[in-house]
This record gives sequence, C-alpha cells and structure tokens, in this order.
Amino acid sequence: MGVFVLRRLGVMLLTAIALTFVVFYLTNLQPNLEKLARTEGSVRMTEEAVQDWIAQNGHSGSVFLRYGQWLGVVPGWTYTDEKGQTRGRCFEIGQDAAAAPSYCGLLQGNWGFSTFFKTPVMESLGEKLAATGWLMLAVMLVMVPSSLILGVLSGMREGSATDRTLSTFSIASTATPEYVSGVVLVALFATAATGISPILAEYGLIEPKKTLFLASATSAMDDITFWNFTLPVMTIALYGIGYIARMTRASMTEVMTQQYIRTARLKGVPFRTVVMRHALRNALIAPFTVIMLQFPWLLNGVVIVESLFNYKGFGWTLVQAASNNDIPLLLACSVVAVVVVLLTQLISDIGYVFLNPRIRLA
Repeated sequence: MGVFVLRRLGVMLLTAIALTFVVFYLTNLQPNLEKLARTEGSVRMTEEAVQDWIAQNGHSGSVFLRYGQWLGVVPGWTYTDEKGQTRGRCFEIGQDAAAAPSYCGLLQGNWGFSTFFKTPVMESLGEKLAATGWLMLAVMLVMVPSSLILGVLSGMREGSATDRTLSTFSIASTATPEYVSGVVLVALFATAATGISPILAEYGLIEPKKTLFLASATSAMDDITFWNFTLPVMTIALYGIGYIARMTRASMTEVMTQQYIRTARLKGVPFRTVVMRHALRNALIAPFTVIMLQFPWLLNGVVIVESLFNYKGFGWTLVQAASNNDIPLLLACSVVAVVVVLLTQLISDIGYVFLNPRIRLA
C-alpha cells in the first residue's frame, strides 16, 4: 500500500506541474498581458508604454523562467527604473532589496495580489472556498444518501414498476442542466406570483407576498438558513442524484445476478438479508468511485449555480477572475481545482482497494 501511495503521489505531482504550466502559459499570453497593462494603467497607453509596463511588472522574459518564479523555485524578478528605484516580486519600491527574500512564489505562500479584488489572493480565495465548502457539504449530505437509496431500490428488482419509475426520474434529472433546473425551482418555490408560494400564502402557511424559499443565496454568505440555502443545494444535488443513482442501479443489478446471490436465495435466506449482508457492499464499489468524482465536479460545476443564485463562492470568484483578466487569481483557482481533482482521485483509488478484496490481494 505504501509503495502504491508513493507512486500515485509521484504521478500526481507531475500531473499538477503539467496542468498548472498549461494554465500559466495560457493566462500569460501576450494579448492577456496587454489587456492587463491597459486595465491597471490606462486604456490610452501607447504600445511602447504597454511593453514597458509588462517589463516593469515581471511579465517579460521566458515563460519557463516566469513559471519558476511563480512557483517559487527560481529567484523572483527585479527591475530598476530610470530613476534608479528598484522593485521586484519579493519587495516593493522603497523596501530594502538586500533584506527581501530571494524566493517568494507559490511554495513560499505568496499567491500574488488580486487585481480585481485589490487584496492578496489567499485572502480573497480563502473566504470564497469556505463558502463553497459549505455548499458542497450540504449537497453531498443530500445527494449521496438519496442517490444510493434510489439506486439500490431500483436495482433490487430490475424491470419492476419501481425500477421503471426511479430510472425515469434518474434519467430526467441527469439530462436537465443546472441552469434549467435552477430556473424551474426558482419559478416554483421562490416567486410570490407563481408556483407554490401563492397557494401556501392563501392557506396561511406563509406570509402574503413571501416565498417558500429565497431566490438569492447572497445572505447565506453570512448566515446559512433553510430559507436561503435550499434552492442552490437542490439545483446541484438533482443533477448528481440521477447520475449516481443510475450507476448504483447498474451495479446492484449486476450483483443481484451473481451465483452467490442465487445460492443464498435458494437456501431460503430472506431477501432483505441477502441484499443488506451480501449484495450491498459489492454493489457500492462502483458508486464509491463515482461519488469521489463528484467533488471536483462540484468545485468547478458550481460556476453556473453560484452565478444564478448570486452566491459568492469559488465558482463566482472564478467567473469574476476570468471576466476581469485577474491573472494571479485565475492561477490560484487553477491550482485549487487541480489539487482537489488529484486528491479525490487518490482517495478514490485507496478506497477502491479497501472495498474490493481482490484488488487488495493482488
């Protein structure tokens, strides 16, 4: 197991370096740098002034050198202007260059300065990641138990009316994108003029001109309540429930046709005992991998939902960084996404080994 984990960690490290370099290269293309110079400087800057700004802020030179400086494995850049003032990546104008550290990149905790939020990247991203973390936790708590129950119930009796009904629901939820289900849920539960809210108000179950749920989740950034957090959670969970339920059903259906299941049934073992004691563990091996893959999907897939419900988490931040050409923040978002994907893959592989004895013995 130790050798397996070390090998996986080595592959993960090489993959992370390759992916972050690709993102670094694409975000540091010349048109992006020129746009950044005009945004930070002036839209009326001449081409010569733009190139000077790029050079003065450490964006010129080899992309490999700049990538090393960003990582913190190469000494940071320095620039001395015509007045003899020196500034660099690791220090500002007026600071003592000799006392400044030579390395100040990602590995040293310096993730850069957000040009859009005007704050250190870690400060901006940390708060947004925490908000998305709560959203992901709520989604997983709703999505995983619901999808497993639906998949097991559907796969227990293949071809039954229950199977057909639940399979239809699973396919419909998976085929409906988040921006459609989100709008539908808002129309049904978060509009005072249409949907279920006017009916509930008529019977006195909610106050007039109030809605069952809130259409905006902005207030959930400060105080999460059932009223302001339900719709974004259900919008994301509905899509994942269908996918995991279908995988669980397929796995459960396959297990229920195995020889040891038929033998247990022929020996008179109650059907519930056969399912709970013999079939369920083997049926959950494939869904476990799918469930672990939901974490990177949630982190990057919340872009639409957070924008729709104005929930200022990781997805909303990624949209703001891309639309405002915030290169340091974009790079930080890519690092977080890559790390989450690779870690969930590692956990998935380790968990698969423990769930499947044949893999462990091999």
